[in-house]
Amino acid sequence: MENDLQQQVNMLQQRLEALSSQVNANNFVGSQDFNKASRFNTLLKVPRKDTLPTTCERGELVEDNGVLTICSATDTWTVVGTQ
Repeated sequence: MENDLQQQVNMLQQRLEALSSQVNANNFVGSQDFNKASRFNTLLKVPRKDTLPTTCERGELVEDNGVLTICSATDTWTVVGTQ
């Protein structure tokens, strides 16, 4: 009976090693067409403000008197362009 248990443990270890190698392997097959995702044919509405807010989250866009600004870091506005 002890021999049977050892065989089961050995088999489980082998299966675990096989699963581990599959999980860590780069087994991605296929391709991704990023061109479809980059086609942006809808309007992006950017809020207009008379003055920039004092706080912001990274990625926010605001138009401040014809100047497009983006929040590049928490509470940090960076000019992107002007009209």
